[in-house]
Amino acid sequence: MKKSHIIALGVIAVAIAIIISTVGDASTYVGFNEAEQVAKEGSTKSMHVVGTLKKDASGNYLGMVYEPSVDPNHFEFTMIDSLNYESKVVYNQPKPADLDKSEKLVVVGKMDLANKCFKAEQILLKCPSKYNNQKGLEAEEPAKAVSMK
Repeated sequence: MKKSHIIALGVIAVAIAIIISTVGDASTYVGFNEAEQVAKEGSTKSMHVVGTLKKDASGNYLGMVYEPSVDPNHFEFTMIDSLNYESKVVYNQPKPADLDKSEKLVVVGKMDLANKCFKAEQILLKCPSKYNNQKGLEAEEPAKAVSMK
């Protein structure tokens, strides 16, 4: 075997090892119910949960606790996942700036069975589209056809 063939096989083996290790660490999208089941099985793998903040009938957020004067690195809120399961989420970082404006959010972390909450390591926000009509703004009238004679 030529030396170049051996080097090529070595590079391929390293590439395969990197791909396998990356796939093994990939986190998955689940609901709170499944995240709880995975935690009961003893897994320490991070999960992505997609959902919205819990609101009352008038649009006020329920279960949101953030007191920066007491502890600026402790933020709690109630979230409803895409499967309509509800859970308290604890994030040990400051409250994200545009959280109140976001349509949906993704929390990345693990279910804490002892405290019956989801411990978020990261919060990803999906902000409203700038192309959606906002309250108080009327949509532009469609252009009218002009005839040229």
